[in-house]
Amino acid sequence: MMQFLYEPWAWYVAGPLIALVMFLLIYFGENFGVSNNLRTMCSIGGGGKFSKFFKINTKQQYWNLAFVLGSIIGGYIGVQHLSPNKAIALNPTTVEHLAQSGFENIGNDYLPAEIFGLESMTSISGLSILLLGGFLVGFGARYAGGCTSGHAISGLSNLQLPSLIAVAGFFIGGLTMVHLIFPFIF
Repeated sequence: MMQFLYEPWAWYVAGPLIALVMFLLIYFGENFGVSNNLRTMCSIGGGGKFSKFFKINTKQQYWNLAFVLGSIIGGYIGVQHLSPNKAIALNPTTVEHLAQSGFENIGNDYLPAEIFGLESMTSISGLSILLLGGFLVGFGARYAGGCTSGHAISGLSNLQLPSLIAVAGFFIGGLTMVHLIFPFIF
């Protein structure tokens, strides 16, 4: 029984569960997305005093905040208690390319310490990369009218053309970053 907890759920279990959540959201007239929670938190913190963008009814968004909190807690439980091994099986060519870029201990953890470690977050260059990346992701999510999860899961399931265009843009941007820009940063 415990082995079941350590195995990834099959597509025929996880897929219908995601579809069930989407049907429930559509039924209740809600949209799925994570980036809108930042707006809600700014509104709760008094952002409405400074910008009309943050003047929203926060009581209607509590369910979404609970969802994000549950995602964080569930992710923590999954990594800390349900993952017997944090090593990641990577293609040997990928490992070689990352080693040439200066990464060590490749595949031993989910997040590379060279980017997300405490040392890199306290250095000027590491902090600059994280802040610039966070700003660009936040700006892009607002400019696109939602985040990747909102467009890819909720927007596409509602057959919204803007979501299809946004998801294509997200993939093009991600591929461009990884293949063209990332090698120059590291």
